[in-house]
Amino acid sequence: MVAPITGKVVAHRQWTDTLFSIQIEADINPFEPGQFGRIGLMIDDKPIMRPYSFVNAADETPLEFYYILVEGGPLTQRLPHLPVGSDILINEKSNGFLVLSEVPDAQQLWMLSTGTALGPFLSILKSAPVWQRFEELVLVHAVRQTKELTYQDQINQLVAVGAGKLRYIPFVSREETDFAMCGRIPPALQDGSLAARAGLTTPTPENAQFMLCGNPEMVKDTSEVLYQLDFLKNRRRTPGQVTVENYW
Repeated sequence: MVAPITGKVVAHRQWTDTLFSIQIEADINPFEPGQFGRIGLMIDDKPIMRPYSFVNAADETPLEFYYILVEGGPLTQRLPHLPVGSDILINEKSNGFLVLSEVPDAQQLWMLSTGTALGPFLSILKSAPVWQRFEELVLVHAVRQTKELTYQDQINQLVAVGAGKLRYIPFVSREETDFAMCGRIPPALQDGSLAARAGLTTPTPENAQFMLCGNPEMVKDTSEVLYQLDFLKNRRRTPGQVTVENYW
């Protein structure tokens, strides 16, 4: 395994008691939006590295990662307390296939996320190809509580710049709101209420691509709904319409 390089912590942001972002300056290899890097620390004389998706665009600095505090996690328990200017380990090479180069062209692109899996879609939406290749974009972010609907400043800016091309649809499952959809993504997709909220024609295998990223239960249940609707898993040898990545 290639040894990580050393970067510098330049900023932190705390969103909630458990949600944080960290910004890092580091000279890494080019990455494709949607990919993840591995960051870490030396703990008990061993490099403890964990994968986190980039929130920043490929040509944007500093590097930014969005993460949740894991109870008992050796890395995340330390990350929020690193002083600005601290050293942090990061791999030069990035990985992951939740990228546009793996997704066929379509009229619609649906980006469905839960929790911190919002990050890779923000990175993708900051890149020119997604706006050039797809006529209609939908960003869905599902959380438990309203306070977990993070990065609203960036989302609002993307929606404004998109001039009607990007729809942002939040889900909140454990609070009542007057703006977010309630419940979970899979049933809203199955009964057509998600497409109705987006104000788009019903997605079909002929006009839509789906990118799913988040907790395994959402990814599994949403994939099953899509497969029932005749969408196919996207593979390099057999292109389909459903590209997925679990977040743990």
